[in-house]
Amino acid sequence: MSIKAVVFDFDGVIVETEEADYLAWREIWARYGLELRLDEWTLCIGTRQSAATFSAFEDLRRLTGLPLREAEIQGEQRAITTRLLAGTQPLGGVLDWLDAAGAASLPAAIASSSSRSWVTGHLRRVGLETRFSAIACFDDCGAAKPDPAPYLLACERLGVEPSEAMAIEDSRNGLVAAKAAGLTCVVVPTLMTANMIFTEADLVLGSLQDATLSQVLDYFDQAVGLATDSGPRSSPAATMGACWPEAGRTSSAPS
Repeated sequence: MSIKAVVFDFDGVIVETEEADYLAWREIWARYGLELRLDEWTLCIGTRQSAATFSAFEDLRRLTGLPLREAEIQGEQRAITTRLLAGTQPLGGVLDWLDAAGAASLPAAIASSSSRSWVTGHLRRVGLETRFSAIACFDDCGAAKPDPAPYLLACERLGVEPSEAMAIEDSRNGLVAAKAAGLTCVVVPTLMTANMIFTEADLVLGSLQDATLSQVLDYFDQAVGLATDSGPRSSPAATMGACWPEAGRTSSAPS
């Protein structure tokens, strides 16, 4: 296997924004005497809120029966989220992986279901706006994961075939999108996504700090060699704990 590019998800991979987004909506729901459960919220992690997934505002309006103004509620939610995200930095291992990709002449990109303004705004805030050769967001392709469009566009902008790229994801919607696009996919669950199913992942790590980019690339090279020599390999999502003991760990979701 020859990996020629690395495509990162943004929310929950570069910066942990998903927990703040959830906690902000939970705070607003609590004002109306309602509990926003994590199992409801996880339906929209990695994709867009909609009737097909979960809409925090629409469900709030339905459950309260009140003529709530969407612009007002959304504005309050954004203000809370901004407060919760103040001072947050890239997740552990992100800078090391970006440095390693640069040293190996592997271009890095972002494929996200979020808006371009959200992604680029946070990249500027944490000083990473120049570290990615391409960015593909919902605005750019008009589709959100699990649709493969963000990954396909990111690969197109990098000038690589999807089969030559490795995706870094944290959610099931992202994993499904990456595999549908044809990328190798490494999943790094967060507190928000630890209970999701990632059986299709090519590799699951507890954190990007659990392995270097070089180790992961070597792992895939060796795995392909083993498959060629002795038939199909077993799922690395189930076996990586033997290589990196922390890879299989999970954490309790926020209450």
